[in-house]
Amino acid sequence: MNITDDIRRIVASALKEDIGRGDVTSVPIITPSTRLTGEFLVKADGVIAGIAVAWQTFAQVDRHIAFEQLAGEGATVRKGDVIARVKGKGPGILIAERTALNFMQRMSGIATTTRAYVDAVQGTRAVILDTRKTVPGLRVLDKLAVTLGGGSNHRAGLYDMVLIKDNHIEAAGSIAAAVARVRAQKCKLPIEVEVTNMAQLDEALAQQVDRIMLDNMSVEQMREAVEHTAGRCKLEASGGINLDTVTAIAATGVDYISVGALTHSVTALDISLDVKLEH
Repeated sequence: MNITDDIRRIVASALKEDIGRGDVTSVPIITPSTRLTGEFLVKADGVIAGIAVAWQTFAQVDRHIAFEQLAGEGATVRKGDVIARVKGKGPGILIAERTALNFMQRMSGIATTTRAYVDAVQGTRAVILDTRKTVPGLRVLDKLAVTLGGGSNHRAGLYDMVLIKDNHIEAAGSIAAAVARVRAQKCKLPIEVEVTNMAQLDEALAQQVDRIMLDNMSVEQMREAVEHTAGRCKLEASGGINLDTVTAIAATGVDYISVGALTHSVTALDISLDVKLEH
């Protein structure tokens, strides 16, 4: 199970938030010698993500809790599937329960939505990308879930790719000026420029940037932009994209489609933990 320091930190913070001074319900009710087993039950069809994060949650509460993974990360699951089991003594399972479920339900919801978009553009060149529209502090998990659903990550933050948007262009005075200021800093990172019309597309193409974002263009405008660009630069569609429109957008020939809804409007996948007393 691939657990990074960032994930350990996120789990620790979530447990601290939930446990606080201690679980005043589970601790007095469940003695240290009480043996419990639990099964993670999927209650709707979807794509599973975050099993490793759930495992880390139980491990941080009580390293003696046994965790058995029964489904792979990114696996398609059906209602009624058991995807993992836990076993341990004392209140640890119930102390970790809600935090583990919160992580896995949200991540599985993201992965499920992402898979739907990826399936919708099958047969085209388009790659489904996420955005920075993530829950503050949970970006690592949100973006991991996107990849488990078959999508790809856009930039991780403000530090790993240059993205010149409308406000940057307004502040600099033009696309050319904004790009020039970035390059003056000897920047070695990829540069992407957002455009909203054909005139801006030509200006961005003249700067020989790495990628151009077609922001809130119609399908007809995107098709014209693809034909006009003729492979000179990678093109990314962005802005208000949903499952009703993504197939037509992919058919225009764009290289990437970024979808904020993958992470900003998540419907959690319904998963429960059914616990039983072990006799």
